[in-house]
Amino acid sequence: MRGDYRVPELGIHNFGYMYLADNDEFAQQLRQAYQVQQLAGAATQLMSPDEIKQSYPFYNTDDILLGSINLVDEGYWDSTAVFDWWRRSAKERGVEYVHNEVVAMTRNDSGKRVNSITLKSGEVVRCGQLVNASGPRAVKTSRMAGIEIPVEPRKRYSWVFSAEQALDRDLPLTIDPSGVHVRENGNGTYQAGAHNDIDPAVDYDDFGMDHCLWENHVWPIPATRIPQFEAIRVISQWAGHYAMNTFDHNAIMGPHTEVENFIFLNGFSGHGLQQSPAMGRATAELITYGEYRSLDMAPFNYARIANNQPFVENAII
Repeated sequence: MRGDYRVPELGIHNFGYMYLADNDEFAQQLRQAYQVQQLAGAATQLMSPDEIKQSYPFYNTDDILLGSINLVDEGYWDSTAVFDWWRRSAKERGVEYVHNEVVAMTRNDSGKRVNSITLKSGEVVRCGQLVNASGPRAVKTSRMAGIEIPVEPRKRYSWVFSAEQALDRDLPLTIDPSGVHVRENGNGTYQAGAHNDIDPAVDYDDFGMDHCLWENHVWPIPATRIPQFEAIRVISQWAGHYAMNTFDHNAIMGPHTEVENFIFLNGFSGHGLQQSPAMGRATAELITYGEYRSLDMAPFNYARIANNQPFVENAII
């Protein structure tokens, strides 16, 4: 809605994602990804350890073989402002939001369609099309229709900290070979994220912090990679869930192969914010026109799960 004063003005913080490889196998993955990204018009560049050190002298690159970064339209922005605007504009277009909980579904006699859903309040809503967009609870929702999908909640931890000696330039979102990541957070603060080495599915309501994880596992890694982070102070911390697709770590979308009006929008494995505009548009097109029109999202369709044909995403942090 160009020209609408209510639309939030968002500036993408183009600090990029700096993937660091310390072994030949991952370095080759970065080179292969680079070729795909170049063909798609991305401004990704591969960097030798010396080139990394020249541009970002605060890194310790002694064990690094290769880096990959893109500084054009790649970074982060205010996701809450974006979501709030999407919701507000959807309401203006007639979308009705109901604060409730789905507790049951019914299918027709042939089993090929979901007829209705039952809400916790007792109301029954008939279905034309049903979209499962219930995040880490995706399989809990699909099981009401007798459908299994490989999505489960995996716990991810975040810490915001300040450094006694701040960096003299912007910090890309740095994905260390260990899997720990850290980025610029603004106003002299930084944000790190990680998970336990043992990474099981957790209860849907389990958001408890592991207070030993930071001291024993996480903090030593950015402190080694960026020596200026040896003296820091944690300001805030929290835990959240990835809706992890354990089959191939990629989004599951499109219709079920047998229950034809059950549509998936699940298993983003941490990429939901990045992919949501395209996936949402594609799902809307599928419902409206019966086909994808802007982008062909067929490779993400549920059919690959049914046919055991994984479409693997390696860039999961």
